[in-house]
Amino acid sequence: MPEPNTYRKTYPISWDQLHRDSKALAWRLLGMDHFKGLIAITRGGLVPAAIIARELDIHLVDTICISSYDWKEKKVEANILKGFEGDGEGWLLVDDLVDTGRTAQVVKELVPKAHFATVYAKPSGRPQVDTFITEVSQDTWILFPWDTESQFVTPIAGMER
Repeated sequence: MPEPNTYRKTYPISWDQLHRDSKALAWRLLGMDHFKGLIAITRGGLVPAAIIARELDIHLVDTICISSYDWKEKKVEANILKGFEGDGEGWLLVDDLVDTGRTAQVVKELVPKAHFATVYAKPSGRPQVDTFITEVSQDTWILFPWDTESQFVTPIAGMER
């Protein structure tokens, strides 16, 4: 993951937009082979996975639990908390975003035969993903709805005083 100061843009995503984009990903996946189950990459992949599982009528849902960034210590390191039995053949692997591709690479080593789909993709990680909906630039920080909260913002004119 790039250092936070390398992000020059932000891309805020609302719950409604995330739902629409996840449903669009489900539409794109619909024409593919029938998946016997879905694997969500926690934590970011949980919400899109729930939407996609509903839309594709997938009832068998599992997780791969991985922690790849520690905000307090500012370290980047993939720590597998829960893996998956098998090579992923016939399974759909879902995450919210592929950024640098480091986490994706670790997860793909766990389930190399799974079909990997993300809602959002950045250029560095895009080669790791089989299917995605929206590409954003590498220097964009995506603000997911679970990372934000509504609060008062000073009007632009008030900032100049």
